[in-house]
Amino acid sequence: MIEIIRYNLLIALEAIVQNRLRAFLTSLGIIFGVASVIAMLAIGKGAEQQILEQMKLLGTNNIIIQPVVEQEEGKADDDDNKPQNKRYTPGLTLDDLAQLENVIPTIKMSTPEIIGDVLFVRNGIKKTGKMIGVDTDYFNISATELESGTLFSEVNYEQSMSVCVIGKNVKTKFFAGANPIGKRVKCGPLWFTVVGVLKERGGANSSMRHLGIRDFDMDIYIPATTFLLRYKNRNQLTARDIKSANSENNNNEENADVQKKSVNYHQIDRMILHVEESAFIASTADVASRLLQRRHNTVVDFEVIIPELLLKQEQRTKRIFNIVLSSIASISLLVGGIGIMNIMFASVVERYKEIGTRMAIGARKLDIKIQFLTEALVISLSGGFAGVFLGILFSYLIEQATEIKTLVSLMSIIISFGVSISVGLVFGIFPAIKAAEQEPADVLRYE
Repeated sequence: MIEIIRYNLLIALEAIVQNRLRAFLTSLGIIFGVASVIAMLAIGKGAEQQILEQMKLLGTNNIIIQPVVEQEEGKADDDDNKPQNKRYTPGLTLDDLAQLENVIPTIKMSTPEIIGDVLFVRNGIKKTGKMIGVDTDYFNISATELESGTLFSEVNYEQSMSVCVIGKNVKTKFFAGANPIGKRVKCGPLWFTVVGVLKERGGANSSMRHLGIRDFDMDIYIPATTFLLRYKNRNQLTARDIKSANSENNNNEENADVQKKSVNYHQIDRMILHVEESAFIASTADVASRLLQRRHNTVVDFEVIIPELLLKQEQRTKRIFNIVLSSIASISLLVGGIGIMNIMFASVVERYKEIGTRMAIGARKLDIKIQFLTEALVISLSGGFAGVFLGILFSYLIEQATEIKTLVSLMSIIISFGVSISVGLVFGIFPAIKAAEQEPADVLRYE
């Protein structure tokens, strides 16, 4: 049997070589079909990995609560000039966070985030970056790992008032070629001692901005209480704030009214709640929202975001999109298979005398079937090999030209190559059967 297959393979290769151009044009459908499927699956795999990276950055099973502009309600026909009594709200505070953690048992960890733009200075180098006030739970919630040094919890209270943990890019920018642990960096008007360096995390690309992911590697982290004491505590009114507000009112009442509405009165910029079981995320978010509304005098000046649900929705959307694209790309394989069948039917008619001669000298119908089926398989296999190479090339070019992350997996290559073999078998079997069913006397007389 092996000798029969080898002999028919040689005949098939000889026929393909004699009609090289026709064989190449026939295989184009398979080539571009396989290449398209590999490229589309690479885009889908890249999107999936990107979503997993986003989930790692945001942390799993987290609930994010952040401040928003106070919402106004009322009848549309109310007199705009009529004075209205607004309910007092303290905004998001550390007390809110402590109350949530004490009341809701499903919250296992929590942390505030207080964000400020600060000028970092060291050894004549300066750069604007983010100063982040957090608790030590922040690093566990966000699955952030230390490259070197320690965290806030591993130093005593007096020391923690003037220490910081820096991102990877801060180390590269300000401590190139040196160990930053124990050295100082100026953040605004104050100096902080570096006690830890975080591993590289990434972030801040276009697909992550809508999730509030910044460039974590350029951040400097300090204890939240230190931030409130030494920088800005928006929950406390100072003489300077009163003087500034009076000046604005005297200069331009209308403009001052607009500014007053846009003043950020929240003590913290957001809080992160970590829920141990994902099944409790929705219920925990609902209870947290109700509790905060009660504490804020029913004023809705915050929003509750569940990143996991957003990411799952995004993943579902991208999966549907990639299925559609892959289905469209698979049509090329179908068209290529039809092309193979069409050419093979034409080849059978052209080679009637060859078929009749082989059958007259003893070839069986099985031999004729194997001959033409092998020829179809060789065309589809050669197209599959070329398509795999072209698909990998397309994936690389797409990533370089559009900055869309692509990832070619072994499984996508196996699937595409397997489909090309199936196409050759399915669409080559019918012409092979037609060739084998011919009567030797009839085909020898065919002109």
